[in-house]
Amino acid sequence: MKHLLLCLALICTTGVQARTLPRPSDVLAAMHRANDYFIRQHPDPTLPTFVNKERPSNLWTRGVYYEGLIALNRIDPRPQNLQYVAEWADFHRFTPRNGIYTRDADDYCCCQTYLDLYCDAVSTPSATDKADHMIRPTIQCMDNLLAPAPEHMTPATKTRYGNSSLHDWTWIDAIQMGLPVLTKLTRICAADSAAMQSHALQYAEHGYHMYLWTRDTLAGGLFNTAEGLWWRDKDFVPPYREPNGANCYWSRGNGWVYAALVRAMDDALLYRQQHGTMPAAFHFDDYRADFLRMTNALLQCQRKDAFWNVSLHDPTNFGGKELTGTALFLYGMAWGVRNGLLPSERFTPVIARTWNALVRHCLRRDGFLHYVQGTGKEPKDSQPVAKNHEPDFDDFGLGCFLLAGSEVYQLQR
Repeated sequence: MKHLLLCLALICTTGVQARTLPRPSDVLAAMHRANDYFIRQHPDPTLPTFVNKERPSNLWTRGVYYEGLIALNRIDPRPQNLQYVAEWADFHRFTPRNGIYTRDADDYCCCQTYLDLYCDAVSTPSATDKADHMIRPTIQCMDNLLAPAPEHMTPATKTRYGNSSLHDWTWIDAIQMGLPVLTKLTRICAADSAAMQSHALQYAEHGYHMYLWTRDTLAGGLFNTAEGLWWRDKDFVPPYREPNGANCYWSRGNGWVYAALVRAMDDALLYRQQHGTMPAAFHFDDYRADFLRMTNALLQCQRKDAFWNVSLHDPTNFGGKELTGTALFLYGMAWGVRNGLLPSERFTPVIARTWNALVRHCLRRDGFLHYVQGTGKEPKDSQPVAKNHEPDFDDFGLGCFLLAGSEVYQLQR
């Protein structure tokens, strides 16, 4: 009888712990453990990556990692981490991959971090001019995006994109890579010189119309409002089906959109905090409506173990634990609670269970992250997703984990 009571007590205690937010110090310890492991593997942030071929270290996978590192630095700055991201940005001269005329959202994903570094560097009017080199290439790239100059495009770029950038985001990953650059730029430029203020709002407005085209027009619209989830690109809209006959909703692809909505709304809230108003160009209510619709859909397909499948509506299609989509959904939900968009009493247990599951099942003692699906665009890509299986790129999964941890930490603070 005593043995039975002890077992019941342990089960109850474990259940309570699973639903309780961890201590902030434990969240930081987990984040630093994972980040320290990565930096030990890549001590020189300027070196290119080598996955089948050489790529510069400001490609999108590394850009997502630095989004997470910035989030970590904001809540617990450490000199070695600050130096690591600064050295990386300086090496690339705060320039998008492939230069200021690129039209590929994967190329200008890194600009999110450049802009965050600019914000951290500028504290006085005199510092603004000294930091101009940190923001100028991003402004040039986005100005070219808004008014592309065909004479600077290669024939391949002209064929792929045409003259209007409104139709550039033909895959939903691009929304996360690109939209926050435009919303951040509006927020930053509106706070800078009068000359920049005059056209600051056009960046956020243009980003919204790029988002809207992907959402409502491309292949009939990639956002299925009836089910609250996104098809990854035109190849996955019906009649394409998963093996169980359901629509194909790739977890990380939906995670990218979810994170982009969070980052765009966060810029709008920061703008209001700085200026007392929120311009219509941020389209906060539109993003919030999609965020809430996605949140409701995601809650319905979370697994009992707190993870999400790589195929959100077909657990039999490469089912199993997966970190990146799960972490991005956690990031969005924790941000939503912290900013009053989601009710704490309903979502705090979900957030606690998910973070505790990530740390327990995905974070190895040395900091290696398990169950990270590598690059791809659908459930079958980069399989197997398994414990101790190293993905092709080891950076963006860490970025997703750090973003999630930063929001869980702030809930407790």
